[in-house]
Amino acid sequence: MSAKPHPIVFIHGLWLHAGSWQPWEDYFRARGYTTYAPGWPGDLDDVERTRAHPEAVADVGFDDVVTHYAEFIADLAAPPILVGLSFGGMIAEKMLGQDGAVAAIAIDAPRVKGAMRAPLSAIRAALPLFRNPANRHRAISLSREQFRYSIANTASGAESDQLYDRWTIPTSGRLLFEAGLASFTPDSPDALATDENPDRGPLLLVMVGRDRAVPEAITKASYGLYGDPIAVTDLLELQDRGHSLTIDAGWPELADDCLVWLEKQGL
Repeated sequence: MSAKPHPIVFIHGLWLHAGSWQPWEDYFRARGYTTYAPGWPGDLDDVERTRAHPEAVADVGFDDVVTHYAEFIADLAAPPILVGLSFGGMIAEKMLGQDGAVAAIAIDAPRVKGAMRAPLSAIRAALPLFRNPANRHRAISLSREQFRYSIANTASGAESDQLYDRWTIPTSGRLLFEAGLASFTPDSPDALATDENPDRGPLLLVMVGRDRAVPEAITKASYGLYGDPIAVTDLLELQDRGHSLTIDAGWPELADDCLVWLEKQGL
């Protein structure tokens, strides 16, 4: 199989270590892609070390993460394809709008500035973290119960616990507060150039029917913000999946869907 000209950069979401992309890297490497899965600022090489040093990720903001990935991409031999989950999907969208990639796949990306208000399930998932304003400057971890409710609700209890033990890490509370206050912040870092760059590369938004953290209504609203640009903006719906869809047992189905979409784009 001939090598693909554009590498894939995987961007993880909140509370998941970059190592959770390893099966995806193996999958796409076997199909000719060069792949990378760098962590966020402050993430260490493995889950255990990252958990042991939560102070390293405290107070990291959205723009800090975008700049971190932009610096990584600048050293690549060719512009990449970005594949991001949750906040990683929002990062992929923002960088695509800035011409930092040839294409992007945003899986379960949270609501962006200008989209609808958060549905009740999304508010419930985040409420324990917003109750204490001091969390804005702290590293925050999920409990097993919070992980089960907001991320792995479609997995069995045993699989949820296994995923929690294997992949969860602390995340920056600042990112959550920035997202929660985006609608009230004129210069919010969560504002994306949804309809300002018709020459950007193609974008695939993945919408998940049983997601509590990012319900499908949020993805539909974000899709609507892109208007009718010249650039390709596609929507993929997976009705029976939850927010853990990139790490649970059903991940190969989504990887296949992403590969088919990339092939349709000539990538």
